[in-house]
Amino acid sequence: MAGDMAGDAETHVLVERRGTAGCLTLNRPQALNALDLGMVRRLRAALDAWLADPGVTRIVLRGAGRAFCAGGDIRHLHDEARARGPRAPDAFWRAEYALNALIHRYPKPIVSLIDGIVMGGGVGLSLHGAHRVAGERYLFAMPEVGIGFFPDVGATYALPRLPGAFGTYLALTGDRVGPGDGLAFGLATRAAPAAAFEAITERLAAGEPVEAALGESEAPPPGPLHAAREVIDSCFSAESVAAVLARLDAAAREGSAFAGKAAATIRTRSPTSVAVAFAQMRRGIAMSFPEAMLTEYRIVTRILEGHDFYEGVRATLIDKDGAPRWRPERLEAVTAEAVEAHFAPLPDEPRFT
Repeated sequence: MAGDMAGDAETHVLVERRGTAGCLTLNRPQALNALDLGMVRRLRAALDAWLADPGVTRIVLRGAGRAFCAGGDIRHLHDEARARGPRAPDAFWRAEYALNALIHRYPKPIVSLIDGIVMGGGVGLSLHGAHRVAGERYLFAMPEVGIGFFPDVGATYALPRLPGAFGTYLALTGDRVGPGDGLAFGLATRAAPAAAFEAITERLAAGEPVEAALGESEAPPPGPLHAAREVIDSCFSAESVAAVLARLDAAAREGSAFAGKAAATIRTRSPTSVAVAFAQMRRGIAMSFPEAMLTEYRIVTRILEGHDFYEGVRATLIDKDGAPRWRPERLEAVTAEAVEAHFAPLPDEPRFT
């Protein structure tokens, strides 16, 4: 398991100035470019340096191998918290969330060239930038509720702002999104074959206007989620998780296989995580980005003090038995007070402005 040594970070994040472009390549392909603290710090240092460099007018972010970025190094964070206590990974959350906030407010255009998996922390690196180009293998997900975690890295802000109730659907199910649906719902801003990514990078490095350098979008048709958008909007706009499930169950009885699958999926997720994620989606629409990041810092601190994250990682990544024993086991047993406790202020909170 890679740590946060400077040498590892230099290998795992390649930093290169190419003409007018600052180029960042996540280069940990054997771990699907999962982020550790050293990588986060190296990304931040590069972006800070280029912010002050007038010769760099755009940023290009890519991933080596078959993933853009599969998220944070969850197994490492789990092990660290198990060995040294729930606050042991605190430096990672503070650094990662501060990086997300920097990307959101960054004044120079950030172009993410995404082919393959983009999940969790990879979403935090790309979704808050202006340009998100989906290759043919683009695969987006925020699957955190399946491991007893929650949608973070700015999801509290971004997901509620997607069309209709699509963000709530993503948060509660963790389902995957292909390039056609990614474009249809605004997760990606255009599509291009991955074979064209190097040529796009060269045009950006040569100083072409960003839109011209990206070229015409080769958009695939919308996928199955766009076809199900009426069911998504009618069910996931309900006033509570229980009401969402009731609407999904009713739609399934009327013949919607999509609704039946979505309901079954939610019922396999951590009940606490699902309830917290639902609250995020309802509250996040009224938050600024810094407020959303502070909220997520509060939530992650409480999540690591609980049970389900460790159980979810055990069932998914350690024992791999796929049979997590959540506490509580049923959504009905998650109290409003338990959810609210995740959002309560903490002493010594960071600022993400």
